[in-house]
Amino acid sequence: MCGAPVQRVSGPYEEHKSPKFSPDDAPPRVLVLLDNIRSVFNVGSIFRTADGAGVEHLSLCGITATPDNPRLKKTALGAHESVPWSFHRNAFTTAQQMKSSGISLWALEGGPASVPISHACRDLDGNAICLVVGNEICGVDPGILSMCEKIIGIPMGGIKTSLNTAVAFGIAVYTLRFQYERQVRSTPRIDGQVIR
Repeated sequence: MCGAPVQRVSGPYEEHKSPKFSPDDAPPRVLVLLDNIRSVFNVGSIFRTADGAGVEHLSLCGITATPDNPRLKKTALGAHESVPWSFHRNAFTTAQQMKSSGISLWALEGGPASVPISHACRDLDGNAICLVVGNEICGVDPGILSMCEKIIGIPMGGIKTSLNTAVAFGIAVYTLRFQYERQVRSTPRIDGQVIR
């Protein structure tokens, strides 16, 4: 492409796969509610990340694209076939149903009520969590926010005040899934019992 001669420097490319986590590590169950995500490509990327993190279910709400959209498949790279999902017109009603079934709602959102995700994860107890991700411009519906047990954010060190939705989701979901595992492994125990 650049006009320079091609020079081979090594053998054929070998795919380097990421390590698999063991189900025995028992990270908390994580479900996801996408509230009016406008970018089809963000949704596709979220599907791929959800597959990698072992998300249990994606609830696609409002204007959020579904795998019926061919552009979503471009970024999902097949993950739309491995991650269970459902479509719901009303995100608020869906959130209410999850909460009434005993699932904790944690919103990924900024603002004065938001706490850094690393601090919030200290309270992980292994119970099911639904990570709520809102619209790229408007954020999470205020009615849903009022139902959330926690509002978590990703600390920013530069001039920008937020990350791309799919990137923020990736950081948050991996932190939720594997922070609990680190806590469990680092908690002092005798014969399996936590030392207090």
